[in-house]
Amino acid sequence: MPDIIQLLPDSVANQIAAGEVVQRPASAVKELIENAIDAGADKIQLILKDAGKALIQVIDNGCGMSVTDARMCFERHATSKIRKAEDLFAIRTMGFRGEAMASIAAIAQVELKSRRHEDELGTCIFIEGSEVLSQEPCSANTGTSISIKNLFYNTPARRNFLKSNPVEMRHIIDEFQRVALANPQVFLTMHHDGQEVYHLPAASLKQRIIHLLGNNYNQRLVPVEEDTTIIRLNGYVGKPEFARRTRGEQFFFVNNRFIKDAYLNHAVLTAFEELLPDDTYPLYVLFIDIDPSKIDINVHPTKTEIKYQDEKAIYAIIRSAVKRSLGKYNITPTLDFDQENSIGHLITQKPFEEIVQPTIAFNPDFNPFAAEKRPERELPFLRNNGGGDHRSAIPKNWDTLYEIAKKEESLQHEMHAEPSTSINEQEITKSGEKQFFQVHNRFILSQIKSGFMLIHQQWAHERILYERFLHQLQTHSGLSQQSLFPQSVTLNSSDFELLRELLPDIRALGFDVREFGKNTVVVEGIPADINNANEHELLEQLLEGFKNNLAILKLDKRDNLARSLARNAAIKTGVKLSMEEMNQLIDQLFACQMPNLALNGKPVITTFTLNELAERFEK
Repeated sequence: MPDIIQLLPDSVANQIAAGEVVQRPASAVKELIENAIDAGADKIQLILKDAGKALIQVIDNGCGMSVTDARMCFERHATSKIRKAEDLFAIRTMGFRGEAMASIAAIAQVELKSRRHEDELGTCIFIEGSEVLSQEPCSANTGTSISIKNLFYNTPARRNFLKSNPVEMRHIIDEFQRVALANPQVFLTMHHDGQEVYHLPAASLKQRIIHLLGNNYNQRLVPVEEDTTIIRLNGYVGKPEFARRTRGEQFFFVNNRFIKDAYLNHAVLTAFEELLPDDTYPLYVLFIDIDPSKIDINVHPTKTEIKYQDEKAIYAIIRSAVKRSLGKYNITPTLDFDQENSIGHLITQKPFEEIVQPTIAFNPDFNPFAAEKRPERELPFLRNNGGGDHRSAIPKNWDTLYEIAKKEESLQHEMHAEPSTSINEQEITKSGEKQFFQVHNRFILSQIKSGFMLIHQQWAHERILYERFLHQLQTHSGLSQQSLFPQSVTLNSSDFELLRELLPDIRALGFDVREFGKNTVVVEGIPADINNANEHELLEQLLEGFKNNLAILKLDKRDNLARSLARNAAIKTGVKLSMEEMNQLIDQLFACQMPNLALNGKPVITTFTLNELAERFEK
């Protein structure tokens, strides 16, 4: 029997290694930009086409490579970062494994141009599927330019698993943001399909956060700084009132390397105890500087996991430092009448002769008993296909209120006089409808033949809107109410790419939205089922809810959108409803396909029978 164990060819081995190192275009972007950082570049350009599927080009002004280095960088386990095993415990660079360039060259068509400062000519290399097609001298700028074309061209199965362009762009933006935050001293730009996405000049860390996430983050940041014998911690955390329902703005860096660590994330969250609503996550950008010999970063090819020698001590330091910063910068509101800026010091003292006696103006023709017409609130579920009713401020059948009150007074008198008298289901004279009661502006109570039922008003309205929005998405029948003044909404790059992906379905819901320049859209109309909404908040909450559902429930895109918008547009707990509003809500609830099931999977309606009530009194 012949031998069956063989050494794999280098090209096949590289393709296998590429499966771990380069999972999608964002992985290649990360490796190339980190190599540019390690080369000492202070100016880096990222150019993309077709979300990195057609082209990923990184141009830097780093130290460049010699002819030999340019060829050697594509060999497996070839690196300039370490020389011996002991160097693994003194690593300060981003890369060190020597796998990235060989893996990329195995699954793409790569062109490299590089020149050192001291050389007159640079080197140009073409590689396709690990095979060097050409290597020759060329004219090149100082530094390195690497172009990756047709990623996964020779592994079609992997290419077919790539997501849509907006999804892949969001992953690229995530990786770009991490490198940009870790290196605020580096000038970075990103272009996609000829449009500039980011233009980040060298700046301080706070300025870099604002440039990346938006100008409105300027007032949201609280500095954190702690220097101990174990670690040095610095960075920023967000104020509790700006916490979001989705993750994505949490950044931990160890020796300038982005990491994912649930244990350290828990340390930050515990520092926010009693300051955050449930299921919300604060912003933080925190840097840990630690002796490399006390950590192990050679855990996974992506290098986002780290092992620590003294993990518990680091946890305690982070928790106490964040907690102290939140207290130091007065995140919790306080009243201190001894401070210089207290109310008493704000009053300007005047001489007695300068004090002017106040005067009161009044209208002698004012009649307090005259009828005053006040606009009546209109809730979204009272709309019918985008049209609101024009109800009078004076309720219908107002003259029967005295009769109802008289009946209730008579009924109470009978109850005191004859305790054995049973109370039948009460009917009110208004339109012959059943009477409803609102309990703590949260539940709607209705008497039924067998007892009574309680309806959760917010969950009921969410169910109504969810089924309505889902139908509109399927039939593209959502109506829009035009805004008097169109509003421009600026989003961060990741949310803008997500919005572009969802734009057709968002328009089907009734949003009138169009793109307007860099990361900006103009909202000219919102769905007719939503009343008195702030366009900016509504759009941000819609995207937040969509991302949250995507991370937790893995929903279909349309189902996710309908669910997110329904939760944001529904009436909330604490809203007082009129009798007509309660009646409309219940009528529309029982017209739903699944009236008893809330969007969170819990029941909307709970019933109590007379027997259950009697048992409670007999205990």
